[in-house]
Amino acid sequence: MITVTSQAAGKIKDIKTAQAASEDSGLRVRVVGGGCSGFQYQLAFDTPQAGDQVFETDGVKVVVDPKSFLYLNGTEIDYVDGLTGAGFTMKNPNATGGCGCGSSFKA
Repeated sequence: MITVTSQAAGKIKDIKTAQAASEDSGLRVRVVGGGCSGFQYQLAFDTPQAGDQVFETDGVKVVVDPKSFLYLNGTEIDYVDGLTGAGFTMKNPNATGGCGCGSSFKA
């Protein structure tokens, strides 16, 4: 399962509206190779495809392909807005390490 905090859900809805994403689309979360720790997250609005896992929290759909789900199961997506910056963060229990910027991880 993948969950979204209420703060992240609000921000995702705002961005989806601003980008005029289709109503049936959700936030696709992918894991791809790269980054300084080996894997990195990719976020984009997309419609679910055959085989995808779809989770819904606070009216926000999260779409994950089967391969990425192996690395993301149990992840919580949050949005932080602080003095040092703003952005989405992933609390991924499968990550065994990460980089200082928080955009890549190793599993």
